[in-house]
Amino acid sequence: MSDRSPDASGFLTVGTRQIYWEYFGQHRRDPVCLLNGLAMHTRAWHPFLDHLVPDFDVLLYDYPGQGQSTSRDEPCDLPTIAGYLAMIANRLDLARLHVVGVSYGGFVAAEFARLYQDRLLTLTLSGALLSHEVLFEMYEALSLRFYRAGPAAFELYTHYMYEKIFGEAFLRAVGPDRLEAMRQRFYERYVNRIFSLVRLTEAQDPFFAALDDNLPQYRAIRTPTLVMPGAEDRAIPLSMQRKICTILPDTRWLPVPGAGHVAYLEKPELFWPALRAFMTAKRTDFPYPDASTA
Repeated sequence: MSDRSPDASGFLTVGTRQIYWEYFGQHRRDPVCLLNGLAMHTRAWHPFLDHLVPDFDVLLYDYPGQGQSTSRDEPCDLPTIAGYLAMIANRLDLARLHVVGVSYGGFVAAEFARLYQDRLLTLTLSGALLSHEVLFEMYEALSLRFYRAGPAAFELYTHYMYEKIFGEAFLRAVGPDRLEAMRQRFYERYVNRIFSLVRLTEAQDPFFAALDDNLPQYRAIRTPTLVMPGAEDRAIPLSMQRKICTILPDTRWLPVPGAGHVAYLEKPELFWPALRAFMTAKRTDFPYPDASTA
């Protein structure tokens, strides 16, 4: 596990909100922003920094309701969350950066790409989608019902969620005791602010409501993009994620064998080297086929 501390950290103040950020590096290498999943926070990335920091700087930040950022029971939306990244990048004088979005972070990454394509070096998405899917809508609605039903229902939901998001190989490797410790940490982190999960989940609604209208803007994203799902993802199956490759015009499709929804955690020995190869390769050098021919 990495014991690195950020070289710089602070808060972006926007109105009544303070958005916490961390930066690892000395501005000598290309920066990579790792965008949190729904239930994550900046420290969740710390064990994986050694995969990147030798060759890249790394930027992390907490969305409203996560980690050290402001946590209030108030609406938010994905373009605003993506906009915070642009503001933090401005503060740090980062003209362009690699953006990696996992799960919920994939939606934030898609919005950042739509709104700030000129700020991107590359785009990587894992566990996300850009299409209307009934199964995903049902999953989101069920999650909200559990969140809104109070702490007891929320604890039950954490058991359901931890069963759903991981692949078989990971569950066998970590064992029941470690899995329960992970689940308990998630429960304790949010039990007194479940509203944060509600607000972040609700922020997806306008994103999907505007999906068809925004489709031409997504299709205009020319940034080299890697779509790297877990091959055994049950939260957002491959058939849904594969559709991203029919929307974004410059994509590569690389499922991670043996991984569920959290590929970067479940198969780090596959996910991180592939990500580094993609971010460092020239367009014709990346050793994986384009999605259009895969």
